[in-house]
Amino acid sequence: MNLSRIDIKDKSQPNADFTITPFKKGIRKTQPHKHNNYFEIIYLSGGVGFHTIDSRKFAISVPIIFFIRREQIHFFDMEGEPEGFVAIIKKGFIQKSLDNELKRLLEKLNNQNCLFLKDDSIIQPVFQLLAQEYAINNEHSFHVIEGLLKALLAKILDLALPTASLSEMKSDLYQSFLELLQGDSVVRNSVQYYAGQLNTSPQNLNAACRKASDQSASEVLAEFITREAKRLLIYTSHTISQIAFALGFVDASHFVKYFKRITGQTPQVFRLSGE
Repeated sequence: MNLSRIDIKDKSQPNADFTITPFKKGIRKTQPHKHNNYFEIIYLSGGVGFHTIDSRKFAISVPIIFFIRREQIHFFDMEGEPEGFVAIIKKGFIQKSLDNELKRLLEKLNNQNCLFLKDDSIIQPVFQLLAQEYAINNEHSFHVIEGLLKALLAKILDLALPTASLSEMKSDLYQSFLELLQGDSVVRNSVQYYAGQLNTSPQNLNAACRKASDQSASEVLAEFITREAKRLLIYTSHTISQIAFALGFVDASHFVKYFKRITGQTPQVFRLSGE
């Protein structure tokens, strides 16, 4: 969407497709913000409080891993001194990598916002090794980081406490559908449009969504549109008409009816309630 709705923060380095740094101990509370050009992995081994991603609030119980996709809005509200690491992965790193297994792991974790770990005695040293290799930055560093990152992501999945979403087998078509939704400048409220973009039929897309999420393609699309609408209503002062247009609705009244049918509230009532 082309609305400049909240602060955009860029913690990456201009000439680096991968960066990793210790989590800043002074960061306790942050304002809602987003990152528009990279995927972020946040590992916390210390700290208590909450981390809100979009409209979902996660209680921090260490050890914990957060995955922040491009354009997601998030902020921290923590007490005590946080400890951990923040890794930033740009698209250029993924494009440069020839390791298909690493790419598969990244795709699998792309739609996991939060994973609680059984133990981090193995995870923590790998983060430290990644940070050391990033600091070395020689001609071998890319391949070392590539290997360490693959090992790290595989071990995170191995040590993650079971969740319903983690146990789902998500198809490539379903993943591509989600990525297309997240990357579109304007959302289209049409399963047929997205099926066409993915070179498949609405029936095949629907079957892939059913298998991966137990939702139809139209339900996945409606959930995405509603989540984006809530995001814009909470974090911006844009008018209902502006939000409707950004979400692909030609008529604001249609958007109001659509939002109320799904949430039980009009957009204006939702905004005033501050949910």
